[in-house]
Amino acid sequence: MTTQPENMRNHWWWRPGWSVGRRFYTWHLTFEGQDDVHRLAAEYRSALAPVGSLLTPIPDQWLHLTMQGIGFVGEVKEADVRAIAEAACAHLAAVPAFDLRIGPEVLDPEAVLLHVHPEEPVRAIRDAIRTAIGEVLGEVPEKAEGFTPHVSVAYSAGDGPAAPIAEALAGLNAAPAGARISTAELIVIHRDNQMYEWESFAKVPLG
Repeated sequence: MTTQPENMRNHWWWRPGWSVGRRFYTWHLTFEGQDDVHRLAAEYRSALAPVGSLLTPIPDQWLHLTMQGIGFVGEVKEADVRAIAEAACAHLAAVPAFDLRIGPEVLDPEAVLLHVHPEEPVRAIRDAIRTAIGEVLGEVPEKAEGFTPHVSVAYSAGDGPAAPIAEALAGLNAAPAGARISTAELIVIHRDNQMYEWESFAKVPLG
């Protein structure tokens, strides 16, 4: 690991605008059918099991790479969201499908994160999506800067020292996972159950 915080903080505090029942339109890269990603996540779940009460491990179904939000359901017109998906089809067709390497981990104050490489095609997907959003809405939520591509395998479930989690990770020597990225997914997400869960709104193929 390249960094190690002294303390963890609960990831599941309610961020501004969020509450039970709220849904949010956003873009993710998801990993359905990506067996090697699931293999790696399982290795982390196993290694972190001794400190399980400190963390919320992420099941294979909900593994994701956060890309770009649009807005809350009810605040963004569904017709506009559909138009964004259509506009994204044209822009993402110019981004070739690519292979992604996931790992190793970094311990963040709110999560166990896995670096992804190369970053450039991931950023190209996000840029294309942001262009599509701007064409439809006239403005793009969330800053272009400060985006760090990563895949979380567990979230911090409370406040406390990071040392037990770091110790659990110290003995893990997991091989990075490979993933084939050929689509970007527009989803409707919620966090009602202290987990990011979603329904798919649109899947857009890369070129």
